[in-house]
Amino acid sequence: MTEAATLATARRGGAWPWLALLWLLVVLAVAGHQWRFWQEGRLDADVMALLPQDERAPEVGRATEALAAQASRQVVVMLGAADWDATRRAAAAWRATLAAGPAPLKPSTLGDTQALGAALDFYRPWRDRLLTPAQRERLAATPPAALQQQALAALFQPSAAPRMSDWVADPLGLWPQWWAERAGQTRARPRDGELWLAADGRQWLVLGYEVVGPAFRIDGRADIGDALAGAEAAARAAEPSLQVLAAGVPLHAEAAAVQANAEVNTIGWGSLAAVLLLVWLAFRSLRPIVLVALSLLIGVAAALSLTALVFGKVHLLTLVFGASLVGVAEDYGIHWFATRQGHPGTAPRTLMRQLLPGMVLALATSVLAYAALAIAPFPGLRQMALFSATGLVAAFLTVACWYPLLDRSPVRASRFAERIAASLAPWPRFRRSRTLAVAGVATALLVGVGLARLQPGDDLRQLQGSPAPLVQAQREVGRLLGLPSPAQFFLVQADSAEELLQREEALTARLQPLQQGGHLGGWSALSDWVPSAARQGADAALSAHVEGSVLAGVNTALGESLQRPGFAAAPLTLERWLASPVSAAARALWLGDTMGRPASVVMLRGLHDPAQLPALAAAADGLPGVRWVDKAGEFGALLGRYRVAMSWLLVLAHAAVFAALWLRLGRGAWRAWLPTLLASVLTLALLGLAGQPVQLFNVLALLLLLGVGVDYGIFLFEHQGDGSAWLAVVLGAASTWLSFGLLALSATPALRAFGLTLLLGIGLVWMLAPCLRCMPAEHTTTGSPT
Repeated sequence: MTEAATLATARRGGAWPWLALLWLLVVLAVAGHQWRFWQEGRLDADVMALLPQDERAPEVGRATEALAAQASRQVVVMLGAADWDATRRAAAAWRATLAAGPAPLKPSTLGDTQALGAALDFYRPWRDRLLTPAQRERLAATPPAALQQQALAALFQPSAAPRMSDWVADPLGLWPQWWAERAGQTRARPRDGELWLAADGRQWLVLGYEVVGPAFRIDGRADIGDALAGAEAAARAAEPSLQVLAAGVPLHAEAAAVQANAEVNTIGWGSLAAVLLLVWLAFRSLRPIVLVALSLLIGVAAALSLTALVFGKVHLLTLVFGASLVGVAEDYGIHWFATRQGHPGTAPRTLMRQLLPGMVLALATSVLAYAALAIAPFPGLRQMALFSATGLVAAFLTVACWYPLLDRSPVRASRFAERIAASLAPWPRFRRSRTLAVAGVATALLVGVGLARLQPGDDLRQLQGSPAPLVQAQREVGRLLGLPSPAQFFLVQADSAEELLQREEALTARLQPLQQGGHLGGWSALSDWVPSAARQGADAALSAHVEGSVLAGVNTALGESLQRPGFAAAPLTLERWLASPVSAAARALWLGDTMGRPASVVMLRGLHDPAQLPALAAAADGLPGVRWVDKAGEFGALLGRYRVAMSWLLVLAHAAVFAALWLRLGRGAWRAWLPTLLASVLTLALLGLAGQPVQLFNVLALLLLLGVGVDYGIFLFEHQGDGSAWLAVVLGAASTWLSFGLLALSATPALRAFGLTLLLGIGLVWMLAPCLRCMPAEHTTTGSPT
């Protein structure tokens, strides 16, 4: 039901019970949906879900989602001590403690040294066609006599390590070198049945785990973190000098859930408590508290239900942001009770008819401001916009439909309310004077300095609020193990698996100079494990020719008749490799059919210098089906573009709101609009003076300030000189200010910037709005200024 329809129907007094009944049915439906929603737990903590897909290349978004999904259940733990035996003792205590408790983790295949034997057996039939680039160059350039001498030396030289194959099957020792290059994709090595790494003066043992059960919860419990903390305590008891590093997407997701749960409780319940306290102080009655709380509860529940129905899931940041809705949605209920208190003799339905025009206009401007958030193609912002707009409409309909029927008794006056209502009369008004001119010039200079100091701050990390120790541990694990970066990679697509592998090989050939120059640690590609059929055929022919020549020379020198064994005639296929357990280590590189075509990613290791990003991007130039993806850089640029676009939208929104006010308030519209404009400019200046960078979320907060701040000007204009209207403005502004002030305490930089902007802006609007109200002689009738 639209606001206009509500207003028209409300004018017919007999329709009110039917409106109330209709809204009751809607509320009951929302209650039923809420029960199912919390049972299903449809909440999302993935930061990438907040961001827009790449409209030019949707396959990039799908690749990013696939990489995130593959890593969403994996946890890596590294235990490090000065002595290997001490590390193993600590690991034994760690495993025993973790196994004894109800930890939602199970050991993964990471570090399974027995898998090497299975991998050797799998690849053995194709040993002859598995060559590294260096081996390929060596076989082609080295004279046969030199290769024969190397083969003879390898035959008679004793070796401490067991051979991977018989000498006659690999006379030049090519296979161990191929495996050494594969093992180079991680710095960890097998030792005593464990995965071992020596670095930073410590002997590290690497453990891998997989999350059991739901990978994400919103109950505020840190099950994974608590289990790891208990295991760490036991390990440290066995080895006090132990250092523990833990990394993985589940740890960040759980930290986000715990943080969001705490922030929802702080912001949502804190602002609710503040609102109810203000209502109690003003009206000294339980009825206003219950009814205001009811409108807030219905508003939040309806917002949550509609957001879940539209988007399928509700993001944690939407929930945290929506908790601040409490500070806005209560305005309608407070306005009702403040007016009831000031006009005790007016019948409830008559009073609602008088209030509806101003309340509908205030609702429209607020919803317009929230709707502006939905213009940006950010799923997270659209969720927040829908959540907030729906919550406001639901709270408004609760007040409009139910309050005239439920609130039948007069609201008694209180000393607190009387003092606030009486404070409007002595509030200063802006009049033409020398003092005002001097103050205006000084303020303009201050604003100019502040705006000149504003600096943009577009960074993807605005959306992340993981604890600093967890972020540092993630970096350390990536550095020690040489893990590839998930933020930069190459996306490769082709019409067939064979063409895909060939395109990967062309790409990695271009990356070799960067690796040799020390600008890149390496890469991980499917073609490292399964060369293309063309490459396998060429390498098989090369090794057959060279090894046949070597064996012939050895036979002549030793008088033997050694024969090279046969190998598989057909090449190793990607399909066969994917079907085998040996592909587990690199299966994450395979994306399957994306947009109807086979796709894979080539991940990069040891990328620490941002100056090399242009050279990496250039490596994909001219290669069909190969695309360079720099998610961090792309999203930073995207945030910057939308910050500029939304700034222009803010200007247009101010013009649209002013036009809407003009239709209702006529020539007096500027008095309701100007306080918000001045507050927005002053807020930006204060942020500049404080050295705060301007982000997209500062601009979005100013859009919301436009919708919320104009309400105060509307209420004061619609009810000139009415102390009850000023009481409603003060109580509404105070609760909104407290709500968004608590949002400024969020650990997520984006929400903190949003809250800080509104903290300043709402306070300034509250101070400026009464200064621009009409002079007593200027206002003859409501809505008809002279």
